[in-house]
Amino acid sequence: MAAVAEPKNNGVAKGGARIVVDDDDDKLSPDDLSELLAEGTKESHDKAENCQFVKDFLRGRIKRELFKRGTVALYFVYTALEEEMEKNQDHPHFAPIYFPTELHRREALARDLEYFYGEDWEKEVRMSPGTQPYVDRVHEVGRSDPVLLVAHSYTRYMGDLSGGQILKKVAQRALKLPSTGEGLNFYQFEGIHSAKAFKQLYRSRMNELELDVGLKERIVAESNLAFTFNMMVFTELEEIGKTIKEEVKDAGFGHGHAELMEGGDINQCPFYAAKMVASGNTSYACQLAMTLLRHPTCQVALATWVAAFAGLAAWYLM
Repeated sequence: MAAVAEPKNNGVAKGGARIVVDDDDDKLSPDDLSELLAEGTKESHDKAENCQFVKDFLRGRIKRELFKRGTVALYFVYTALEEEMEKNQDHPHFAPIYFPTELHRREALARDLEYFYGEDWEKEVRMSPGTQPYVDRVHEVGRSDPVLLVAHSYTRYMGDLSGGQILKKVAQRALKLPSTGEGLNFYQFEGIHSAKAFKQLYRSRMNELELDVGLKERIVAESNLAFTFNMMVFTELEEIGKTIKEEVKDAGFGHGHAELMEGGDINQCPFYAAKMVASGNTSYACQLAMTLLRHPTCQVALATWVAAFAGLAAWYLM
């Protein structure tokens, strides 16, 4: 088993709370694991982003029952992941990125489930068929191939940190959840004061792992598998949603995409313009501003979309 390079002095002991990032942490190589993961999971990320359940969520069209069931699925996934991470916390290929105080979500999800299902929530929830394969795979990896926990940890936690605050705001408004945070503890990382700094630290630690090319390729493949498991959960929720009679509106986010695209010209679509601006095409910036002026009631929806896209782009560029 390969040894692990001593992490640079970045001010954080394993599981510590103080975060100081070295100036040279941004000097990345295409061979760094973080870069390989970002590049190697783009297609999977795009597929997950375009699941109907995710698109509906970002529009604020989320049924309360589906949100509850999604929280249940997350609880079982994170319970499995954090159990295996704890068992393997001293593994040389995992120890440098083990941050239970900052990242672990199980207890936060338990508080959310208590809010939604009451004090006896543990008797009310069950693991769904769509979640079971994900949980089984995490346990299998933890038992037989712990280095692949790197993939599952990266895929889940970095995604949560990148877009979690946007999803929190959408859910809070769409479901009329308390502004004090009940039901949304999952999205609150109380041990992290700067998500950007923490992601830089996590990336740095991950890139310092002594992994050969073969191991890096396996981690990328496992991360893609994690995306597949997530999409299985999304698909299951989407199918369940078809059977739930619960009125859902766009939560006051303004005109729908179809209405804005009534003329049929994609170049007039503010969502398309926003994506072009975010991708570096500055010629669409004025068009985007003008579209906002023409459609003042869609400002919240567009701001949510742009912020979500920026979060996803930031994940790619970590």
